[in-house]
Amino acid sequence: MNSSADLQYLQKRIQELEEKVEQLRLSRRVLMNLIEKIEKDKSMFVSRLEKENRKLHKENYRYAQNLLKQNRRIVELQNRLENLQTEMEM
Repeated sequence: MNSSADLQYLQKRIQELEEKVEQLRLSRRVLMNLIEKIEKDKSMFVSRLEKENRKLHKENYRYAQNLLKQNRRIVELQNRLENLQTEMEM
């Protein structure tokens, strides 16, 4: 009788543990899906940031080129003005 009760207890315990294992498997699948989604979102975000960074570098380069061009023009005009002033003093 005692052996029969032990057997029933063990069978019930096995059933409980099998259910827990199944719950853990399901939880693992859910977590893995969440991790995949997070990694995908992260990848898309990084890609967007890299694209924005390239765009900003291009704009910065154009801006710097424009400043250099304007500075050259200013120096050229200053030289012309100095030359005109020198000529007028003569």
